[in-house]
Amino acid sequence: MNAGYGLTVRWSLEEAPADVAGKLRDYVVGTSMAKFMFLDGLAFKTWRMVEGSWFEGTYVFDQAVYRDDFQKEFSAEAAQSAGSKIIGSAPVLVEPFEVVAIAEGPEGFRRGPGPGTA
Repeated sequence: MNAGYGLTVRWSLEEAPADVAGKLRDYVVGTSMAKFMFLDGLAFKTWRMVEGSWFEGTYVFDQAVYRDDFQKEFSAEAAQSAGSKIIGSAPVLVEPFEVVAIAEGPEGFRRGPGPGTA
């Protein structure tokens, strides 16, 4: 048993339009969440953001082959991805990583929009 195989995709928001954070929240909650709920091999995905600094998708896949295939496909069209179109630039980082461990706390693993969404 292993914790999974990770991938980080990060965009810079430093040169993005002023209203980009709201547009990213709307896109993630309104479209992107549903899309990734059915991605083969995906255990979970989180979307993280520090307004004015960066926006990131963090993926954890069940097997390396799923992660590697997704990375290859995404990298080929990263500059035209929905996130890139909203932000106005391609990702600054697409990086696979090792998931050392995952601990689920007493509050359980949560799913759904974050506190910044309406």
